[in-house]
Amino acid sequence: MRGPNYWSNYRQKLIVMKLDLGKYEELPTDKIPNFYERIMRALPSLYEHRCSEGKEGGLCERMQEGTWLGHVIEHVALELQVLAGMDCGYGRTRSTGEYGVYKVVFSYLSEEAGLHAGKAAVEFVEAIAEKKPYDIKSVIETLKEIWADEMPGPSTQTILDEAIRRNIPVTRLDDDSLYMLGYGKNQQLFRATVMGTTNNLAVESVACKWFTKNMLHKAGVSVPKGVTVRNKTELEEAMEEIPFPWVIKPIDGNHGRGITANIRNREAVLKAANQAWKVSDKIIVEEYVEGSDYRFLVINYKLIAVAKRTPACVTGNGKLTIRELIAKENENPKRGSGHEKVLTKIKIDYDTKGLLKEAGLTLDDVLPLGKELQLKKTANLSTGGTSTDVTDNVHPYNVFLAERIARLFQLDVCGIDIMAKDVAYPVQRGNGAIIEVNAGPGFRMHTHPSNGTARDVAKPVIDMLFPNGSNGRIPIVAVTGTNGKTTTTRLIAHIAQKSGKNVGYTTTEGIYINGHTILEGDCSGPQSARTILADPIVDYAVLECARGGILRSGLAFNECDISIVTNVTEDHLGLGDIHTLEDLAQVKEVVPRSTSDDGYAILNADDDLVYGMRKAVSSHVILFSMDSANERVENHCNNGGMAVFVQDGFFVVKNGETVIRILAVNRVPITYGGKAEFMIANVLPAIAAGIVSGFTIEDIRTGLASFIPSPEMTPGRMNLFEFAHCQLMLDYAHNASGFDGIQKYMENVDASSKICIIGATGDRRDMDIRNLGKYAASIFDEIIIRHDKDNRGRPNEEMTQLIMEGIHSTNKNPRVEVISDEAAAIEFAVRHAPQEAFIFVCADHVKHSIELVRKLQDKLLYSMSKVS
Repeated sequence: MRGPNYWSNYRQKLIVMKLDLGKYEELPTDKIPNFYERIMRALPSLYEHRCSEGKEGGLCERMQEGTWLGHVIEHVALELQVLAGMDCGYGRTRSTGEYGVYKVVFSYLSEEAGLHAGKAAVEFVEAIAEKKPYDIKSVIETLKEIWADEMPGPSTQTILDEAIRRNIPVTRLDDDSLYMLGYGKNQQLFRATVMGTTNNLAVESVACKWFTKNMLHKAGVSVPKGVTVRNKTELEEAMEEIPFPWVIKPIDGNHGRGITANIRNREAVLKAANQAWKVSDKIIVEEYVEGSDYRFLVINYKLIAVAKRTPACVTGNGKLTIRELIAKENENPKRGSGHEKVLTKIKIDYDTKGLLKEAGLTLDDVLPLGKELQLKKTANLSTGGTSTDVTDNVHPYNVFLAERIARLFQLDVCGIDIMAKDVAYPVQRGNGAIIEVNAGPGFRMHTHPSNGTARDVAKPVIDMLFPNGSNGRIPIVAVTGTNGKTTTTRLIAHIAQKSGKNVGYTTTEGIYINGHTILEGDCSGPQSARTILADPIVDYAVLECARGGILRSGLAFNECDISIVTNVTEDHLGLGDIHTLEDLAQVKEVVPRSTSDDGYAILNADDDLVYGMRKAVSSHVILFSMDSANERVENHCNNGGMAVFVQDGFFVVKNGETVIRILAVNRVPITYGGKAEFMIANVLPAIAAGIVSGFTIEDIRTGLASFIPSPEMTPGRMNLFEFAHCQLMLDYAHNASGFDGIQKYMENVDASSKICIIGATGDRRDMDIRNLGKYAASIFDEIIIRHDKDNRGRPNEEMTQLIMEGIHSTNKNPRVEVISDEAAAIEFAVRHAPQEAFIFVCADHVKHSIELVRKLQDKLLYSMSKVS
């Protein structure tokens, strides 16, 4: 799960495992000899786990008293992640109703780690139950490696934390550190501390240290005297020009790589140059500036923080060798590999060995008590250095200087390295110089200094990206239900476009932006929704949220502004462990529960299960109903609520005591002159969504009046085709509620013969397939049974038999033909239809079915033209 889901709207990152533990169903933990003792020896930290009782050791008591292995697996999966450094604490285990089959649910931070922990937990618990050995330590090490690869660095995490605090949506876009904050046209991208707003030319400019030095010099800023060097000859020439001590560094390096400082003799020059040449073909030789190393952080051209950086060092205790002192310092829990923690472990490298040699020491020498030994020539945190915050001590001139430098390079997030004796005095010749200007500066020296005040440097970043307290969101309308989702989604999107919005929407037919098809297919899941939310054009999103996507991975967003539940009727029951209407309603309820507190849940007051969802939401509620006298609607409006309903042939909005007539029902083309009740029902929530979106009444009316039912506007939704002697309607009706709507419509159709081409989906229950035959027989005079290209595991003969059983269960006696191929079935129906007949086609794949009908139209028209 990656968003609000069936299990929890708040805990959105969950692993769901379906486990067949049937062989242990009669063996709870107290019935498996020595199970408790063995598992606690292997994983003693399980003692800290609480169960539903909430007390420490609760799991241990449950295992001793007897609990099911699924429950133990849940806790082990969580504990393995915790031991690997991931704080995961939520879990649930529930029976599916099948013997020995359980759903085990637990939280994760890393998807890969969560999946690995889940599989390992099953193997481990089974090994304990079977008295088999299991290497749990290697699992934990693997999880640590996975987390080290995936976890955000400290600077990135600081920005993410501030974004989440501001309720700004966060989306990771790759396996590295590229993130999207916000949605649609309000999104902002960033990687580490380089923002999408950061000037690319500035990043390239400061990457060249020589260009930076020259630009600063021309601007009158104090910089060390230096030259560029390509080879040993030029290095010799530099020794004649620039007095010692020196700094040698690559022209375009970072994180202190290849830099050697305070070089005082010819012997050290060549070694330092060779180190720099490993990083860059061209190096800089410059005078060494005496003083301390300071990092000035400027964000949005304002100085935010200043840190004094100290190179990695150890202090002797008179007992341990230098090697042992380094190892002991690296045991500091604040130190980690790379940027994983607030400090970096100290590596023994060329720099370290060089400094030891200069001091006449080796790694195996014991450092005297109290003696401090510097281990690196640079003070970068990435090489093990530490930091002290000195922001409050900076001279006003230096504040001006840092902000001026950031503007000179047009760098909105800028790290400026300064060597100075004391930043309490102006940094000018004699008291320091600017050493480097950096794009993408690290934040951890400021957020977690070794000494001094921690600075909130993420807030000014977020304020720069999202000024005036904005949260980067765009309006999101989420539509769910059993029937009517697609039409409602399309209608809302159409009204929004008429209101001037750049609309992105998803349906079971595809992904669309401003009416342009981006992708075809069933796009009612979260991945398709993310495509819309990530598009920088979109400023209004309408997302169809089908049951399958919710069960597979939850919703694509953490909250929406408007949610709509059209209805909950029998469909897909028996799939995905959803067996009852109440189960299905709980799936659909995920959508209204995701509505923001100041948003609107638009609910069908004519549907008991949908109406009941009002109790589960924290948002405002709007009701809609086909019946203006609906008692639920009346009570809601009497209490100051809003409702949309049909009254005296008009669509009406009532908000408390205020009543607004929107448009006559028969003037809205999608209602087919008011004959299609289920289409009327789809219009009601669309009107409500338009009202609370702030669209004008005139724009809503214009949108309703211009939404013409057609294969282009509403594919597979009552698409009417004319033939010389008959009419053909193509629709996606595929369940009881759909056929109920079709029956009411067909009662108003005057035809010499009513013919239905029907098929069913093979993964539905037997009773559902029979019911389709039953419904068709009660409506139509003739039935043609066709078969889907993919019957999902059932042979054609079985599908035919079940539909026939449904037909024969009625007292009707329609004529029945079986023509498996859809194209052949449609052509047979049209060619054999009597004058003034009406053919109804239950579409398999909507686009393909429309193409078949249009080809048949062209074929018959061509035949007629040849005859004439």
